Amino acid sequence: MNRHHPHRRRPAVLAAVLATAVLGTLGNAPVAHARPEPSRQAACPDGLPAGTECRTGQDANGAHYAMAVPQDWNGSLVVHAHGGPDLGDASDPARSVEDLSRWAVMVDEGYAWVGSSYRRGGYGTRMAVADTEHARRAFLDVFGTPERTYLHGQSWGGNVAAKAAETRDGRPYDGVLLTNGVLGGGSRGYDYRVDLRAVYQYYCRNHPRPSEPRYPLWQGLRADSTMTSAGLRARLQECTGHTSDPADRTALQQRNLDDILAVTGIPERTLESHLRFATFTFRDIVHTRLDGRNPFSNRGVRYEGSHDDKALNAGVERFSADPSARRDLSYDSDLTGKVSVPVLTLHAIDDPTAFVEHEAAYRATLAGAGRDEHLVQTFTKESEHSGLSTSEYANSLAALDRWARTGHKPTPRSVAAACPAFDATYGTGCFYDPAFRPAPYASRVRPRPGGHDWPAMTAAQERAWSRIDGVGIAP
Repeated sequence: MNRHHPHRRRPAVLAAVLATAVLGTLGNAPVAHARPEPSRQAACPDGLPAGTECRTGQDANGAHYAMAVPQDWNGSLVVHAHGGPDLGDASDPARSVEDLSRWAVMVDEGYAWVGSSYRRGGYGTRMAVADTEHARRAFLDVFGTPERTYLHGQSWGGNVAAKAAETRDGRPYDGVLLTNGVLGGGSRGYDYRVDLRAVYQYYCRNHPRPSEPRYPLWQGLRADSTMTSAGLRARLQECTGHTSDPADRTALQQRNLDDILAVTGIPERTLESHLRFATFTFRDIVHTRLDGRNPFSNRGVRYEGSHDDKALNAGVERFSADPSARRDLSYDSDLTGKVSVPVLTLHAIDDPTAFVEHEAAYRATLAGAGRDEHLVQTFTKESEHSGLSTSEYANSLAALDRWARTGHKPTPRSVAAACPAFDATYGTGCFYDPAFRPAPYASRVRPRPGGHDWPAMTAAQERAWSRIDGVGIAP
């Protein structure tokens, strides 16, 4: 039994279904209102406390979900939005169950938990918001209305959760926890991968090879290409020797690797994963979600840090975004900053995937909307993206809960000071740096025109775009 909540209770299960509630403005994508099939009891994944009740189900749009209620429930619910996006045509029933196991600390802390696998893979932030809401409703159908409801998003799920929080002006959430979140939004949050795609091809010239059909690099990959992740890895190794010991690389491989890393600012250990995203996820965004239109640009960007910047800038492929494609990606995933509930963020300073400067973009977004009083950001001296210290997750959730219950806003220092009590239980360490402040987003990612101004999409733009038939990305 967890020792931090000695007075938990489990509210009686309500017989009535959730009264009328709407998803709000989720774009012009259709939202199903049909009642989903009831969830069913299921075996709990490893790591959950003894006596936990687990259930799985599938909503009316085909999205699988999983939920859990601990035996000693504290009465509050965590709604989880997972990262990615995964790629695939259908919902993966294993994803939500795996996430439940991964975030078992929240159940161990006494919270009920529910998360969606989303109805399909591929990009679609507002679709993921809708599926997350359907999972929350499925929980209410079985267990009734919680005392409080908190929203958690990790990685791209941070974008999903942040969008959910502002789309419905906070309702029905009492607070939001964003961990290692991709908070720069879709129209700017992937610009460093756009640069990687162009810079990589300048040096390596094997993606595509001269003997292969050419295509503009903003597509990521030809729609009909059969390239696999293993094939991409082989080309990256061929050009840079990135998996080899430095002593085993050729002089050209080492120079290529040095130039690519220096120009893009991408860490060597995640170079392959960023290139996969700039290949396969870009293909999904462009070909599958935007009907072949280009939302990306590197026109006017000056690349620096190579052994010959003049030659690089003269020879790198240039392209400009289709305004309608950029609008649709922005509408789907950019943030307006219009939040009205407590938002606590936790981010590794050396996150190699969602750079910590995403937090600077998010603070600027909320400040631009006049809502930054709702934000507290915390940072840790960690260097991973997919998971932080269990003690810190437990501590962050407790800090958010206290803020929501009492109205007393924490500080980075007070959050850090509370962590050792949780570390006495979990023993995974507390690595907070209360004095850290991230540099502006433009200091890490070369800005495009207008890229210094936040939010990337204002609330007025969102309202105007929402009136355009077919705007955004279809579910």
